[in-house]
Amino acid sequence: MSEDSRLILLDYLGKSYGNLKTRLTRLLGNDDAAGDALHDTWLRLKGKDDYGPIQNPGAYLLRMAVNAAVDVQRRQSRSLSGDEVDGLLEEMADPAPNPAQVAEARSDLDALMRLLDRMPERRRALALLVHSEGVTQKEAARRLGVSLRTVEYELKRVHESLDAYMTAGKK
Repeated sequence: MSEDSRLILLDYLGKSYGNLKTRLTRLLGNDDAAGDALHDTWLRLKGKDDYGPIQNPGAYLLRMAVNAAVDVQRRQSRSLSGDEVDGLLEEMADPAPNPAQVAEARSDLDALMRLLDRMPERRRALALLVHSEGVTQKEAARRLGVSLRTVEYELKRVHESLDAYMTAGKK
C-alpha cells in the first residue's frame, strides 16, 4: 500500500487515541501497557510505509497495538527481575581473594615457613621436594641419597608436625 494508508492510520490514531486506549486497556487490563502499546504502534507506523489495503483503521490499529503489547510481554518474560540479577551477581563474585584473605594466607604461609625452619635439614628438604616441587618420593630418595623407607618416615614426621600445628591453631 502507499503512503496514503500510512497517513490515514496515523491520522486515525491521533484522532481516536482516547477511544483506542480505552479499548486496549480493557483488552490488556493495564492502562500503562495500553499507552505503551499505542506509542509503539505510532513508532511502527512512522518507520514503515508498506501497508496493504485497510478496511477498518480502528481494528487495524487495535490489532497492531495488541501485537506490540504481546511483543513487550515476551521481551519482559525473558528479562530477569532485580532480585534475580542480584543473585547472579553474588554468584559471580570476584574469585580473587579480598585483603583479609590475602593477609590470612600470608600469615599461614609465614607460620608454615617457621615450622619448616624448625625441622631437621633432611626433613625440610624432603617436604619441599615432595610437596612444593611435586617430586615423587622415589625421585626425592634418589636426589638426597636415602632409602624410600627413610623418605616415607620423614614425610610422616612432617605430616605429624603439620597436623599438630593445625590442631593447635584451631583451638
